[in-house]
Amino acid sequence: MKRKIETELAPAAIGPYSQAIRTEELVFVSGQLPVENGVMPEDITEQTKASLNNVKAILEAAGSDLTKVVKTTVFLQNMGDFARMNEVYASFFTEPYPARACFQVVKLPKDAKVEIEAIAIK
Repeated sequence: MKRKIETELAPAAIGPYSQAIRTEELVFVSGQLPVENGVMPEDITEQTKASLNNVKAILEAAGSDLTKVVKTTVFLQNMGDFARMNEVYASFFTEPYPARACFQVVKLPKDAKVEIEAIAIK
């Protein structure tokens, strides 16, 4: 079984994908841009917070939450922002922290500085 998850508390998908897909055991959250209430903050710390708030809202719509995240992927426009992103990221998760990969990419949609995707237990 696979079920589409949508919430108005996070930005709508801007392409042919779902905000998240829930299976019997897992929730796969698509990469979340740092847009809240139609606005993208300028600063990497505020962008990280916005991306993770969107991940959180989608997980809650799927019947999960941040404590059940097992894996994240962080895409940064500039690896020089890693320390500031990481400080905000750490405030959203507790031990044991999810497994994580972080990549610098050439460009993100809407010129965002960060995009974060997650996999969680339902």
